[in-house]
Amino acid sequence: MDEATTKEPQYQEHITLGQTKGLTQLGFRANATWHQDPRRLLFVLSRYKFVSKMLSGKQKVLEVGCGDAFATRIVLQEVGSICAIDFDPVFVDHVNEQMEDPWTFDCRVHDMLSGPVEGGFDAAYSLDVIEHIPKEDECTFVNNIAQSLSENGVLIVGAPSIQSQVYASEGSKQGHINCKDQKELKALMQNYFFNVFMFSMNDEVVHTGFHPMAHYLFALCVGRK
Repeated sequence: MDEATTKEPQYQEHITLGQTKGLTQLGFRANATWHQDPRRLLFVLSRYKFVSKMLSGKQKVLEVGCGDAFATRIVLQEVGSICAIDFDPVFVDHVNEQMEDPWTFDCRVHDMLSGPVEGGFDAAYSLDVIEHIPKEDECTFVNNIAQSLSENGVLIVGAPSIQSQVYASEGSKQGHINCKDQKELKALMQNYFFNVFMFSMNDEVVHTGFHPMAHYLFALCVGRK
């Protein structure tokens, strides 16, 4: 196929990239979001951008519950390396099949309820996962993440608030079995970390405003107990 010529020359490299390397595919979950609710993809990417800036400069980072890992490279831009885990081999196999240079990272199957990930990571993050963990297993889940960290490791946990579930889709509600408000999430994290800093998020905006009106919550945890 002959390469089309753009009217503005600065865009020609975009055509060349597309025709030589191909167009990037969305991950399974990102693809479904793009088809069902395109704005939500912006919100998800914004969550990863927040994590990337909070963890900027960290050398060894663990992502817990990566799913299709479509947004993982946003964090990879700011850190030395990432080990991304998920308990579902369907997603992990897809991630490894789609991975491309220079955005490569370790992606493996691991159920965090089964135990920590060895390696002494200096940071970890888990977005849109803890609300899927049964309440009776949440302490095991958080403790195993904490035990995957070095002594001075940092953890960021992000999840939709319990208040947001009034507006959640039926599909989301099926999986969201353990949503919390800000105080509950903070209290859980304080069992395993000396310092827990809470942030709220509405759409793509992170803030410290009135948490009962927040759609999404972040817990930034420092100082493992």
